[in-house]
Amino acid sequence: MNSNEHSSGQRPVVIALCCFIVILALVVGVGLVSNLVVRHIVQTLPLWFGVAFGFRRSQATGWIALPFFLCWLALMVIIWLYLLGIARIITGHFSAVEIAMTIIVGAACLTGIVVFAGLKSFLSPAKAATAFVVMALLQLACLRVSFLPAIANR
Repeated sequence: MNSNEHSSGQRPVVIALCCFIVILALVVGVGLVSNLVVRHIVQTLPLWFGVAFGFRRSQATGWIALPFFLCWLALMVIIWLYLLGIARIITGHFSAVEIAMTIIVGAACLTGIVVFAGLKSFLSPAKAATAFVVMALLQLACLRVSFLPAIANR
């Protein structure tokens, strides 16, 4: 095994836990309350890469998880802006549980981003960029798929 494949620190594990918290908050918290569990499972599928790579302490963990954290944090901010009456990019009714979950997801994403910032990665810039772009595209694709009629209301 190449010494650059694994990180000896706990930061990848913390990133994995942040990904897992986002999954739980969205699937169990929001999904159960809104009766849209399948939709939230589809939306959070990419986060399992962050969980798997993080618990393996892979050097790629940060670059794999960063697009997830940025995407979900952006969505939570957009929801908060709507709730505060500032913007109407995302609209709808949000229950108290769903609002609490936006705070949990936002906090987990911010934590993941801060941990990423302190993570030493020995990946080449090309590998880091590839991991980031592929995972960002996967997250966006899963979000899009989750709005298809066969999944959207499940």
